[in-house]
Amino acid sequence: MAKHSDSQIKKLISQMTLKEKCSLLSGQTFWHTQEIRRLGVPSVMVSDGPHGLRKQRPDAGIEDVNESIEAVCFPAACATASSFDRDLYRKLGETLGDECQANDVSTLLGPAVNIKRTPLCGRNFEYISEDPYAAGELAASYINGVQSKNVGTSIKHFALNNQEYRRLTNSSDCDERSMREIYLPAFETAVKKAQPKTLMHSYNLVNGTYAGESQWLLTQVLRKEWGFLGVVMSDWGAVSNRVAGVAAGGDLEMPSSGGYNDKIVEKAVKKGELKESLVDQSVFRILRWVFDFTDNRIKGEFDFAKHHNIARQIEEESIVLLKNKGVLPLKNPKKEELAVIGLFAKKPRFQGGGSSHINAKHVSSATDALEKLGIPFSYAKGYGEDGKKTSEAEKEKLIAEAVSLAKKSSVALVFAGLPDSFESEGYDRKHMNLPQEQNELISRVAAQNKNTVVILHNGSPVTLPWINDVAAVVECYLGGEAVGEAVVNVLTGKVNPSGKLSETFPLRLEDNPSYPFFASDPHNTPYKEGIFVGYRWYDMRKMDVAFPFGYGLSYTTFEYVSCSLDKKSLTDGDTIKVTVTVKNTGKTDGKEVVQVYVSDRTDSVLRPPKELKGFEKVFIPAGKTAKVTFTLDKRSFAWYSTQVHDWYASSGDYDIMIGSSSRDIHLVKTVSYKAKKLLPLTISEDTALGDLIRDERTSKLILSVINKNRNLIDSGGESSREAISEEMTYQMNEANPLRNLRAWYNVSDAEYKVIMKKLKEAAKASSK
Repeated sequence: MAKHSDSQIKKLISQMTLKEKCSLLSGQTFWHTQEIRRLGVPSVMVSDGPHGLRKQRPDAGIEDVNESIEAVCFPAACATASSFDRDLYRKLGETLGDECQANDVSTLLGPAVNIKRTPLCGRNFEYISEDPYAAGELAASYINGVQSKNVGTSIKHFALNNQEYRRLTNSSDCDERSMREIYLPAFETAVKKAQPKTLMHSYNLVNGTYAGESQWLLTQVLRKEWGFLGVVMSDWGAVSNRVAGVAAGGDLEMPSSGGYNDKIVEKAVKKGELKESLVDQSVFRILRWVFDFTDNRIKGEFDFAKHHNIARQIEEESIVLLKNKGVLPLKNPKKEELAVIGLFAKKPRFQGGGSSHINAKHVSSATDALEKLGIPFSYAKGYGEDGKKTSEAEKEKLIAEAVSLAKKSSVALVFAGLPDSFESEGYDRKHMNLPQEQNELISRVAAQNKNTVVILHNGSPVTLPWINDVAAVVECYLGGEAVGEAVVNVLTGKVNPSGKLSETFPLRLEDNPSYPFFASDPHNTPYKEGIFVGYRWYDMRKMDVAFPFGYGLSYTTFEYVSCSLDKKSLTDGDTIKVTVTVKNTGKTDGKEVVQVYVSDRTDSVLRPPKELKGFEKVFIPAGKTAKVTFTLDKRSFAWYSTQVHDWYASSGDYDIMIGSSSRDIHLVKTVSYKAKKLLPLTISEDTALGDLIRDERTSKLILSVINKNRNLIDSGGESSREAISEEMTYQMNEANPLRNLRAWYNVSDAEYKVIMKKLKEAAKASSK
């Protein structure tokens, strides 16, 4: 088939009736787009993702839209994000792209990049990180991987979809700076670095306007500022006012409305309430997306065994070793008396619930993997199945059996975590705790066996009341269908763990900055914590946490030897190269995630103590060193100024901090930044003298006035000096408004007018 050029698509649109054009603005079915047979416009299928192919079975009826084909379940984003590995994310994307081509799926609905504002969000398991830089970088790699196979992606959910509670009607109320610095950058990075074929707008309102009806979000920010070229589609059932959505830049409503909203749009055009050119614009974007797929079909591969192994490799790179008192790796597993405890050892929880739930063909458990390797063990169930009522007597029996087994074993491996009912799309968690019977099980086992290892299967942080009593903790997250093989390979030392947390584990839920405001009102959710999300908050408060962002142990050790910069200062438009040398000082080959944070020392605006601006996962053989180079630009140092509605880096010093986590900084280098353009300075009678003293445009002038005319507060004898301290004098001078030059500095009215004129001229001349 000949490829459809833009001009051919526009010609095709000119041949359509208004009714036909409007019909293309919504789905034909739950998963398919509309077709127009007379003009050769095909229908294409989309499918849920992002960690597997959840394609509706061909034989499923309309009542079975969630009945999906057998597929490979890869680790969820809560796990893969811990890899901090762009290449791994691209590999995942390429594999899923192959599967889509093999199954005639045009677009995979993912990745999901909403920020983990709180540990309680029901969909945290499929979101990447609490940090926007990490989320954006990994999402861009995933998108480039999928789309390299001529399959589209749909990055979601745009924007501020950070809770499930009343998600269809609740308004996320957030200031612009926080949106720009925390909640929008992951989408921005993905658009600029990967240009996803589609973007899915969220259900919720943003500051009182539905996301799908926000012209500021969909047109001003997304298309005009970031240069997004693809289709904006709705989340399923997210459309409120379809006409307003089209006007705002929303192209495709999913699923089908049965023609209802198509007729409303058609009527609005005929009545002159909606420009037909806007309909044409949306139709053009939809057709370009459809033909991009149908014109460029390639042979896809869906090899279950091969892709299962890829899922295992991805999980092996993602597992995080949270604690290890020397018990891991197991010294001689075939000769040790291993106690394997916990239902998840046989029936692992390997994925989340809701729209991303995969119908996995083959799931490997830890017990299966141990048996396959010929490693002997004894098993105790430990706790009951999720959703099945267990009496107190039965619970006690299960725990007692496990404790008895642990007591006579050399190592106790306890598989625990959150059951399906604890976290899913559609509702939020109420707390951060594991089931009570699991916590009791772990505590009682640990009391009888000092070599107790806890293996966690969960989609988001949990509290660990027994952390000081166990020898090791292994965080698997929701590790996909091959999680059993992957974790056994880590436990036995075949794989050296290298995952790092992409989110903070707080000690208590109440420590989270959004705690007082999260899901507390059916209509509005205030984002009062602003930019202080995740580690930004905990670091600002110097608050103890269970495990910090970026944290993860290894079976080897690393030394951060040196850090060098290719320049000592930079300005707007410049970049700076940061080269870090790391040595593997242990006896085991391993991988380290080298992290770069930037700390603003200018004190020009309230900012977190540090922010992630670079990361790289590097393999280093035992005893060897490796060099990693990062490139930082203006954005690496900037904050978002609502005064100029743009990114701004203040002049002054910044620390470039190299660490193995946000709380483990090994090397620090300071660089000087010089802004070419200063922020606008408004001169009025209420402008504080301190602001003028600190601004290079007015500092010299205002200091000459102050030095020339002694402040009356400085006058007086010994008694006055005793009453008024030097610090009080400084603070009162600093906060004094210009209008008080007359009263406090004996400035005449004529002189005051001259000073004001000169200040305004200085500010105006320097801010051009």
